Amino acid sequence: MSFAALQPLADRAALFTALRQDALVDATDALGEHRWDADLNAGTLTFTANDDATKQLVTRPHLIATLAPGPRSLLWAWAHPQGDAQGVAAQLRDYGQQYGIAELTHAELPFPDDAGDDTEAWIAQATHVIGSVAVEITGRSPYYSAPVGGGTRAVFLLDAPLAALTVSDAVIAAPRMLASLNLPDARSSVWDAARLAGWNLEWTDEAFSGAVVSDESGSATFRFDEQARITGIEGSMGGSTPA
Repeated sequence: MSFAALQPLADRAALFTALRQDALVDATDALGEHRWDADLNAGTLTFTANDDATKQLVTRPHLIATLAPGPRSLLWAWAHPQGDAQGVAAQLRDYGQQYGIAELTHAELPFPDDAGDDTEAWIAQATHVIGSVAVEITGRSPYYSAPVGGGTRAVFLLDAPLAALTVSDAVIAAPRMLASLNLPDARSSVWDAARLAGWNLEWTDEAFSGAVVSDESGSATFRFDEQARITGIEGSMGGSTPA
């Protein structure tokens, strides 16, 4: 378990976040074997192909938090001595103040008691929770978790040259991802993906057994069972609504 009070935010954004991370993986995989480099002066985080330095994906990173094994704690970027107290990370602090989530307003959070002894593995998992929380609150995506030395990892939100997420993209990618994606409340995750992606959404009935999402690329109907799990996705590309 990571930071329990933050998990519901990460769960709600899980589908949208996974689709955006998938797009980032596709973009970096297109480079082949690659490395990443951060230029603090230029304000860039760049992925560069190892065999051709002209093949790059240049992004603008926004530091959200660091998780360090030494103090066994998370430090929010808005509280970091070299951070920006009014930057993107401050939106998480402001959200916490608005909704009474203390974990977002305390500068430093100790790891929970059940973090265990394998701190490296726990940190790697926790960065994905923090990245998803940042996506949920700010609407920015994707995120990137990077090792920054000594076992510490940093979580960034990236302004990256990726196409906006469309319904068509989701219809293609979601079925492949659902088997391995944990969606505690898939109905809420579909609703939230529509919100974050800017799609239209209409429920099929008063029982919320289906949701029709649409944009200029087409439409799709997500079907749910009594436990709010996705049981099927029906897509219709070109803007028409599936029956």
